Amino acid sequence: MTEGVLSGIRVLDYGRYVAGPYCATLLGYLGAEVIRVERRDGGEDRFIAPLATTGEGAVFLQTACNKKSLTLDPTTDQGREITAKLIATADVIVANLPAASLRAMGLDYDSVRAIRPDCILATQSAFGDQGPYANRGGFDGVGQAMSGAMYMTGVPGAPAKSAAPYVDFSTAVLSAFGVLAALLERGRSGRGQRVDATLLGTALAVFNSHLVEQSVARPNRVGTGNRVQTSAPSDVFATRDGHVLLHCVGNGLFRRWARLMGDEARWLADPPYGSDQSRADHADDILARTREWCAERTTDAAIRELEAAGVPAGPVQTLQQALDDPQVTAMGFLRPVDFPGLPQPAMVADLPVRLSGTPGGIRERPPRLGEHTDAILGELGYDAGAIHALRAAGVV
Repeated sequence: MTEGVLSGIRVLDYGRYVAGPYCATLLGYLGAEVIRVERRDGGEDRFIAPLATTGEGAVFLQTACNKKSLTLDPTTDQGREITAKLIATADVIVANLPAASLRAMGLDYDSVRAIRPDCILATQSAFGDQGPYANRGGFDGVGQAMSGAMYMTGVPGAPAKSAAPYVDFSTAVLSAFGVLAALLERGRSGRGQRVDATLLGTALAVFNSHLVEQSVARPNRVGTGNRVQTSAPSDVFATRDGHVLLHCVGNGLFRRWARLMGDEARWLADPPYGSDQSRADHADDILARTREWCAERTTDAAIRELEAAGVPAGPVQTLQQALDDPQVTAMGFLRPVDFPGLPQPAMVADLPVRLSGTPGGIRERPPRLGEHTDAILGELGYDAGAIHALRAAGVV
């Protein structure tokens, strides 16, 4: 495999769940050496949605490819000593932990830069280190709720959370983006820095166009479920055997839709249908016609006709249908990854962007708990006897 763009960069991953670990995963996909540092009995995220006979689950399998595993109790005196030695070897540290935990473990930025001034510390928190919520914890759904997204995704009286934890994963992506920027700056100045991301900040950024509109025009929109409020027809429609999502934005696409519906002159001559927003504001007849058209067809037939007409649409797929989709296979978006104790390989998302010169991606399966502890400690100068003593003392 071609050498990754981050080859030679060492990352210490003290992350939990998604925002921290997946940031480190992305860096590992780009060629960095990533050491996952976790409790002696394993982090909580290792065992979410368990699949392997040893308990490892889906979240871990997605966020731990290409990583090494070191078990460590960093709150002990010897654990803090090992942490300091690790920091001295690290280019990047990723830790989505509370500020108090970072200080207790010697992973706050002041402690890190005292050991290695050019190290980059990437942290993720729910709300940031200032303001009235600075000490609160949170998960993906909290960001969805507080950004206005849940209110708009649902319908009045029934807000709805996206099943996809997009706030967590977008925070991880933005963190990795920040780390890459910090590495570029370090290449120029020789200085490290802290990269700080928040779930709420990410959620607001992803949902910002709605907030921009509200801040200027005050439309006070309420949720309409799957129906888009700024264009039409943009909604989910039932077919004879399933559902399709159709999204029509712009006069050009609306003309294609009107031609497909078979009464082009009616739709294009009516003044209320002259712009996206006007069509959305007068959408009842447009949506009714689309529902009628879809109800007469199977999902496959509807998609074929919409594609031929140049109207963007997609089938609403089950999880298994998503796995079996021929486009997913053709592009290699998912890679089979084996792990001890799995009944069959897991389909794990590879690096979701392609670089023509340094492609990166999955190279190795996720590590067993503590699989690389001895090798990493040996590299830090601990011999077999010292490692045995650390294990007997419950440090590793």
